[in-house]
Amino acid sequence: MTPPPATISQIQERFQAHPLPAAIARIHGINQTTLAESLSFSGIGLHSGAEVNVTLKPAAADVGILFIRTDAPTVEEGLIPALFSRVCDVTLSSCISNNSGYSVGTVEHLMAALYGLGIDNAIIEIDGPEVPIMDGSSRFFVERMNAVGKSELSVARRYLRVTKPVRIEVGDAYCELLPDDRSRFEAVIDFESDFIGRQELALDLDPQSFASQLSEARTFCMHSQVEAMHRVGLALGGSMDNAIVIGDEGVMNEDGLRQQDEFVRHKILDAVGDLFLAGLPIIGCYRGFKSGHALHNKLLHALFTDSDNFELVSAGSQLIAAE
Repeated sequence: MTPPPATISQIQERFQAHPLPAAIARIHGINQTTLAESLSFSGIGLHSGAEVNVTLKPAAADVGILFIRTDAPTVEEGLIPALFSRVCDVTLSSCISNNSGYSVGTVEHLMAALYGLGIDNAIIEIDGPEVPIMDGSSRFFVERMNAVGKSELSVARRYLRVTKPVRIEVGDAYCELLPDDRSRFEAVIDFESDFIGRQELALDLDPQSFASQLSEARTFCMHSQVEAMHRVGLALGGSMDNAIVIGDEGVMNEDGLRQQDEFVRHKILDAVGDLFLAGLPIIGCYRGFKSGHALHNKLLHALFTDSDNFELVSAGSQLIAAE
């Protein structure tokens, strides 16, 4: 079996790009983008508890999203493409690594912001093992990226367009990708906790819907689970400043919830970030029931297992001019 692609260039080498219909191109964008300027920030890693410094930089077309651990001896040893084939751990977050032994954890909230805002290419320099958690959502990243803006590049944008249903099931949990002309996300969660319960949400992903409906949704946990996570070295940087904590009487955070269905909104936010590890934006419908990081990674592996599951499509200004 051919191993999954390990770089953006391998995706483009293996799969020939087909023209994207003009009507769909108008919805999803014509040319690739990157950040208009660099931006930097610092924060605490949710699981490591370590202080980390991050700089996001503009990148050329077809670079994709590329992490660089600046504490590695050389740039080459610190390079980690943000791709599903690089995922090394899915315990409560998505962690990617390279062959030199360097990794970056909790990438999903930053990846979701990049995908949600339509930023195709960026270099992310980071001097520690985990993306800072900030307030537990993508809001900080969205605000900073919107402040510097994005720049359109002169190369056509490429997408993965789902052509056949792909589904992963574990017990009663599942996630799937279905053919669709939109980038659509649908999710259902069902928790025993009365304070979460069953919630569902569906939306078409674009910069406006991501910023207004998903970006502020925070990660969450049960207070009864915190001690167990600490015993195995997880959530060492967690607090009610960066997560929703549910106790015996309900939400323990002083300010409560940002939306009544904030829990399912965060689950979709995680799915957006995890699916951007495909390396390219996806045209299709994601559906998840009790899904999480592990199932999302299995879903992307299943997608790439059969080239009939998708096609690489390219949007070009000539398509618009031809209509």
